Amino acid sequence: MADVRAQVVSRVRGLLSEALGATRHRLAAADADLAARRDRLVRMRRAAADVPERVGAARDRRLAEIDARHTARIAELARRAAAAAEREAPGAASAAWDRWRPTPTGRAEIPGAVRVGAVRIPGTEPLPALVPLLDAGHVHLAGSDREGTAAVVPALLLRSLGRADPGSVRLVGYDPEHLGGGLAGFAPLGTAGLLTFVGPGGLGRLLDDLVEQIRRINETVLAGEYASLRELAATTGRRPEPWRVAVLLGGDELSRHERGQLDRVVRTGAACGVHLVVRGIELPDDPTVTRVVVEPDEARIGGLSVTLDPPPPPGLVTETCRETASRVNAGPPPAPFTDLLPPPEDYWRADSAHGLTAPIGEGPHGRPVQLTLGDYPPHALIGGPSGTGKTNLIFAWIGALAARYSPAELEFYLLDFKEGVSFARFAQGRRDPSWLPHMRLVGINVNTDREFGLALLRFLAEELRRRADAAKKHEVTKLAELRAVDPTGHWPRIVAVVDEFQALLAGRDVVAREAADLLEDLARRGRSQGIHLVLASQDVRGIEALWGRPALVAQFTLRIALPKALRILAERNDAAQSLPRHHAVVNAESGLAEGNQVARIPSAGDWETWSELQHRLWRMRPQDASPARLFDGDAIPKLAEAPDFRALTAPEQGVPRSPVALLGEIIDVQARSAALRLPRAPGRNLAVLGTRVDEACAVLDAAARSLARQHRPGTARFSIACLDPDADPAARALYEDLADDAAWYDEETVPELMAEVGDSLGAPGTPNSPHYLLLYAVDAAAGQLAGKAGRRTGLEQLRRILHDGPERRTHVLAWWRGVARMRADLGGPAARTDQIGAWVALDVQGAELGSSLYPGTGGPDWYPRPWRGLYFDRAAHRTGQVIIPYGPPR
Repeated sequence: MADVRAQVVSRVRGLLSEALGATRHRLAAADADLAARRDRLVRMRRAAADVPERVGAARDRRLAEIDARHTARIAELARRAAAAAEREAPGAASAAWDRWRPTPTGRAEIPGAVRVGAVRIPGTEPLPALVPLLDAGHVHLAGSDREGTAAVVPALLLRSLGRADPGSVRLVGYDPEHLGGGLAGFAPLGTAGLLTFVGPGGLGRLLDDLVEQIRRINETVLAGEYASLRELAATTGRRPEPWRVAVLLGGDELSRHERGQLDRVVRTGAACGVHLVVRGIELPDDPTVTRVVVEPDEARIGGLSVTLDPPPPPGLVTETCRETASRVNAGPPPAPFTDLLPPPEDYWRADSAHGLTAPIGEGPHGRPVQLTLGDYPPHALIGGPSGTGKTNLIFAWIGALAARYSPAELEFYLLDFKEGVSFARFAQGRRDPSWLPHMRLVGINVNTDREFGLALLRFLAEELRRRADAAKKHEVTKLAELRAVDPTGHWPRIVAVVDEFQALLAGRDVVAREAADLLEDLARRGRSQGIHLVLASQDVRGIEALWGRPALVAQFTLRIALPKALRILAERNDAAQSLPRHHAVVNAESGLAEGNQVARIPSAGDWETWSELQHRLWRMRPQDASPARLFDGDAIPKLAEAPDFRALTAPEQGVPRSPVALLGEIIDVQARSAALRLPRAPGRNLAVLGTRVDEACAVLDAAARSLARQHRPGTARFSIACLDPDADPAARALYEDLADDAAWYDEETVPELMAEVGDSLGAPGTPNSPHYLLLYAVDAAAGQLAGKAGRRTGLEQLRRILHDGPERRTHVLAWWRGVARMRADLGGPAARTDQIGAWVALDVQGAELGSSLYPGTGGPDWYPRPWRGLYFDRAAHRTGQVIIPYGPPR
């Protein structure tokens, strides 16, 4: 038992010992593991202590990288934003006020944004804060800072004015609280019609007008082809309408109608260039509305905080507006003349059978304004004060027509009653041999030669009669019908232009009366035969010849009024009073307001503009074309250049039966000479009356030279007696040129001439050789005649020569220095003057000529003027002819 116990105890002790050993081993292992873990913990704690520093450094590095990229991105975006702002609001739209100046683009389309302040972003330069306005939208100003909102308005307006061309932005102000004081700096614009104010209570009318403008632009300008004026301008390069900016600065509560109209403007105005700048009136929410809220501590555009710019200096506003108004009042530059011309390949392609149509300029919508002359309207009346461009308009119209219609379709007759030679360019000149092929007559410097205007009207009346006879023969009534039945005939349309036509109708004399009668007949009947009148004048008031002739003026249904023209349009049509330069009102409805069209007239007045066109048309002229007849009232014609003088020839045998003495050039459409026929008939003598030595010598010289041209040498005798020392040089020159056929007499020998010729008239038979007595200042011979043969005998010889000489081929061509002196030599005041068959009056009043020299009572309507004479031949004339004596041959 004890052994068992011992064994058990021993076993137990062994087990306990093993257990203790194992426990101690595990304890040692646990201690070692604990020590290792404690060491690891120490290391982990040490490593954990290092993590925040590394993480912080990495975080800081990462944050620094992000910040750098962010800063660079912001800088890039700021740079792009600044560049975009510069593109959207360049020059005057965003420049600082200290260096601000207008910078118009000259283009139809411009960016519409303007600067009102700056957006400040830390680390970058301030960016412009832009507000879209022109062609973009509307601006609504709100907030408690009234001074701040008031400062935004002039900045918006001045920058918009500075970006657009002068006159292309028009302002309307509605300021019922300050009665326009809020826009006082812009007042100079009103002188050019660029700023108007609407008084209290006028908001409804203003909104109605804006809505009507929008409707008109949509209907007639955009016309379904374009969505907006901006699109039209970008596509075509032109802007037919200005920008209209209505500035509404407060007011009473809007009525229902006003609210509706305001909403319509907000919705549709921007596309039509109608914009609102509003303060104190609520605007509806719309994408086109930009809201600027100004509080004392900040300003916001949308949700963006901005720093507003200071207002522009008042002096800058006023000076800019004054300069803009001045440029607008001066008028825009004219359009190029080439705008009126068709492509070169279309020159002379048009047919004038039914009328003449050509553009005269560009209308407000950018479309050509056409002028038509035909059955309706048949004639045109042009009016405008001096310097407004009448001559330029006439040139432009002539050029547009001449490029479209050939000379076979159109002929021009031009007459200018004012002093100047502007029309001379259409005729052949010394420096430029070209001429406009359509031109048949050009009259310049005819301000003192109203007879030339009358001659033109007579010529046109004769042409009208010729055409009417042809139409009657072919049983037609209109030019188009005549051309159809007579295609081989020459039936072009005729356009007669008379500038300053009131000079032709001035006064109450016979010239004015006949001219008015002819004008009325041509105006009434010319339309059907293709004869069209274009009359131009500075002012048609006070033309007495038109009084009581409403039918005459009524025929001129086409009216063209230049700026400030009076009495051209209808009485209540004052559209011409507000026209800018280089513009005209074209009205084909007799001047009634509903017929108004405004045209911008191109520049066609200078020669360089015309030269290229005229030379091109001249090179296209028909081979048989001849230059236009040029009549210059200031020029003295030459006998050697006269067609009638060149046509004179001497017969191969004998002498001419009825020689012709040429006395001067008739004031007529054709270059004709005043001719005095000297047959063997009583009274075929000539008296030159007046005290002007040079002119009297010129008449006698031309007569003698033209007579000498019709006689072979030795077949005619010329006796030249000069009794005035001042006439001696001219008489001596004639004597030397006539050579052997001439004999010279002076104060001492003239009685011998009288006696010889007078005695020879009593001889039987008729002399074979004509004898021409050229007596210079014959009235001075009275004393010499009395001294040699007794006064009675000497003068009786002269009277006998005058009475009997023509039938024996002896003709007297004498100069008396006055009508009374001639009457004295003929036998006194009661003496008959029928032996003087023809006379030329120089500086002699018409009343002096009396009934004995001129048919009727009181004498002719003749008022002397330099280098002009009145020629009357009893055998050929019913009235006198005004002539221009030929100039000296040397």
